[in-house]
Amino acid sequence: MGKNYTVEEIKKQIKEENVRFIRLQFTDLLGTIKNVEIPLSQLDKALDNEMAFDGSSIEGFVRIEESDMKLYPDLDTFLVFPWTSDKGKVARFICDIYNPDGTPFQGCPRYNLKRNLKKMEELGFTAFNIGTEPEFFLFKLDENGNPSLDLNDKGGYFDLAPTDLGENCRRDIVLELEEMGFEVEASHHEVAPGQHEIDFKYADAIKHADDIQTFKLVVKTIARKHNLHATFMPKPLFGVNGSGMHCNMSLFKGKTNTFLDEKGHLQLSETAYQFIAGIIDHALSFTAVTNPTVNSFKRLVPGYEAPCYVAWSGTNRSPLIRVPASRGLSTRVEVRSVDPAANPYLALSVLLASGLDGIERKLAAPKAVDRNIYVMDKEEREANGVKDLPATLYDAVQLLKKDEVIVSALGEHLFEHFVESKEIEWDMFRTQVHPWEREQYMQQY
Repeated sequence: MGKNYTVEEIKKQIKEENVRFIRLQFTDLLGTIKNVEIPLSQLDKALDNEMAFDGSSIEGFVRIEESDMKLYPDLDTFLVFPWTSDKGKVARFICDIYNPDGTPFQGCPRYNLKRNLKKMEELGFTAFNIGTEPEFFLFKLDENGNPSLDLNDKGGYFDLAPTDLGENCRRDIVLELEEMGFEVEASHHEVAPGQHEIDFKYADAIKHADDIQTFKLVVKTIARKHNLHATFMPKPLFGVNGSGMHCNMSLFKGKTNTFLDEKGHLQLSETAYQFIAGIIDHALSFTAVTNPTVNSFKRLVPGYEAPCYVAWSGTNRSPLIRVPASRGLSTRVEVRSVDPAANPYLALSVLLASGLDGIERKLAAPKAVDRNIYVMDKEEREANGVKDLPATLYDAVQLLKKDEVIVSALGEHLFEHFVESKEIEWDMFRTQVHPWEREQYMQQY
């Protein structure tokens, strides 16, 4: 992972590891991993960027009359899946999507992040470094191999076996990740029963978004080997904590972390404060992208550690933005609202665009809120300039539509298809009759 491969090195590794099939992997609008699998005989065609597929069948791509798209493999993402058969292993490339005329497809989420990174470079920065903390739940599979609602443990935060029965599965996930080149920094049981977190090393934005997608694939694959279903659904159970994907971000110029100023307040630079201000200014608008499902908003409620208020602090864990204690090259800003259902390429695009807008406009960060916001009443929050995050996906989409910076960060194609998809999702939820309603009203009325 992270190696600069040549075609010759790739072909050598394919021969040494008996690779028989190649997956050309990409990500759709909703963050779902897609792939076209080809036999080894088609490798040269793929490496020449001549592998076509039907884009009209992929969420958020193109209409049927303009369906032909091409997959351009990124050689540096070449990877042999270690769990595949010794009779013939499977390798993958992560691809960008191109039009038949050789121009980048504007609906490709990975290309969209690259487009936003170019603007960052125009402002003089050389890297947008990201570290995320994706959480997930493990549920038992039923006798038909379908996910049940039975958890595999009753553990809590940092618990150890025998309470944490997911430990063996989590350990196997870590071993697979390390074999694939991930540098895993920590793995542990999270607060809720059946909930887990595995943290891996930060990287530049494109590589880290790629890593998130690979991580999800590994987690789900290894969980199934343990007769478990891994889900990154933000709030699968009522009454316990949901799953987040905290995003730690910093901007570099060469080897210099531009968020650090050893003489500044909290040792943060003016750039860092402007970045924070930009995040706060656009937080209501980017929430539809960072928390993109109806279910996401069941997590963003008081009482379960997820942020639901727009504020920042250097010490407090209740606001949207926290500045972790580490300094030096590790100086960073953590946005805590993002959940693991988010398309990582789009989420990082809107977070970067928000922060850069704060830098460009030289916005001043509001005063830090170092109190527990959860115990403040509405009047106190308003007095401290603390806004509430949108309460539903519908509200979030309406706010997204009004923010030109976030719309521009997505680009016209992705924005239009995203809004259309989310409005359909909301309408399906809104018109459905849910079990809670029958429990409340069937006998009463």
